[in-house]
This record gives sequence, C-alpha cells and structure tokens, in this order.
Amino acid sequence: MRKKSLQGFKDKIREKTRRTRGDSLTRIVADLTPLIGSWYGYFKHACRWAFPRLDGFIRRRLRAILRKQEKRPGFGKCHADHQRWPNAYFAALGLFTMTEARMSASQSR
Repeated sequence: MRKKSLQGFKDKIREKTRRTRGDSLTRIVADLTPLIGSWYGYFKHACRWAFPRLDGFIRRRLRAILRKQEKRPGFGKCHADHQRWPNAYFAALGLFTMTEARMSASQSR
C-alpha cells in the first residue's frame, strides 16, 4: 500500500469525523461504514498490519466527537475515554472494523 493511499483514506475519515459536525453518532457511523468497507475490500490482501491502527484511528476520532458533544475538552486519547466508550460500544452502533472482518475472513477457511 502506498503512503498516498493511506493518507487519502485518513483524509476522507477526517472529513467525515469533524468534531464540529452536527450529526448524531449513529448517522456518522452509518456514513463511515460504506467508506471503510469498500477500502477494506480493496486492500484486504495487501496490508493486514495497517488494519488495527486504522481502526484505532477511526475510534479515536469518534471518541473526540463524543467528548465534544459532552462539552469536554480533549481529543479522545485518554484512558478514561477508552473505558467510557469501549470498542464494543462502537461495534453495537454498527461500525465496520477491519480487524474483525479480517479475523472472520481468515477463520472461515
């Protein structure tokens, strides 16, 4: 995978997860899921090492939005944010995670 492709994907994620976006988190997740799924479909055989870091990047952006909605400063990086909104919280909202998709695809064979 080229750095340019990775940077372009991150830029698209940043576009859709601005902290000042006025939508609910469910709408943001619904907007992100097709983008993440299509990007995973294209790069799933190329670079499995990047999936956990990208999933973490996306969840951090979503935690920053949640902090902003609670009128709290910060960017969603602290340990308390991980406890307040664990990965299972985003999975319950329907967020597509590339790591889970990779594990389920490799186990089905």
